[in-house]
Amino acid sequence: MSKEFGSTGQGKKERGRSVRRFVRDRRGSTALEFALLAMPFALLVFAILESCISFASQEVMANITDDVARRLRTGQLRAADIAGNSLKNMICDKLEIIVSQDCPNQLSVDLRQYTTFADAALAGFRIQSGNIQLTKSGADVPFTVTAGAAESKNMLRVFYKWPIMTDLMAQSMGGNKTLHFASVTWQNEPFDN
Repeated sequence: MSKEFGSTGQGKKERGRSVRRFVRDRRGSTALEFALLAMPFALLVFAILESCISFASQEVMANITDDVARRLRTGQLRAADIAGNSLKNMICDKLEIIVSQDCPNQLSVDLRQYTTFADAALAGFRIQSGNIQLTKSGADVPFTVTAGAAESKNMLRVFYKWPIMTDLMAQSMGGNKTLHFASVTWQNEPFDN
């Protein structure tokens, strides 16, 4: 029996030894484990960072909305102070610390007077084709900015289309924006009209 290299018996032994050596060799296991776990770990880290930044911006926007509502409630801001885009620009100026340069185009503001708090509770909104549609008792209503007189009941709603910063998160969420929303309902103090 010849022992030529490549004979069936010898080849099987060599392949068997190579497979056993490969299975026992642990030198590349760390690199392989890192390669398998790097992507899920990076996704998790980016998701946590994106969520934290988004939550912080939501809180900043809620605080600004509360501040503007307090100034309206006490009569420090009057109808003339918030005419046109003045209210939107005022909110954008305060949001400047955390939002992009495109604030006026991404921000929507609705301020209106209601006869009762129960009437204000009927106000709602829905997302239709990526746009915000305000509703009241199921009917569509347009955005408006109308400050109420002394002792009137009012609601301020602020919407901001927050851009998702990481492309991977935007792809997984099916878009590149998420909606931030803040709302305050109050009764004005008896200030001089």
